[in-house]
Amino acid sequence: MDDQTRIELEAAAFRRLQQHLMQDRTDVQNIDMMNLAGFCRNCLSRWYQEAANEKGIEMDKAEAREIFYGMPFEDWKDKYQTEASEAQRAAFKDSHG
Repeated sequence: MDDQTRIELEAAAFRRLQQHLMQDRTDVQNIDMMNLAGFCRNCLSRWYQEAANEKGIEMDKAEAREIFYGMPFEDWKDKYQTEASEAQRAAFKDSHG
């Protein structure tokens, strides 16, 4: 496989992951993703920002989140994010504390 094809396939897989997390599974909370996988939507948007910055593209956290979430982050939180339960917070503390 040539490099360009590999890049295109990786980009397609990333776009599918983004769609899955942003449209298909809005019920899954970021804290659950962090507890189970060690990363969440915010991590993905940060990695996007870091990649842009490495290419010399100025992008701040809010811009990266809006690109990744498809809307301003505050709108996403209002629409989909729920308050973390005590169990979720305890699991996060155990795995990241």
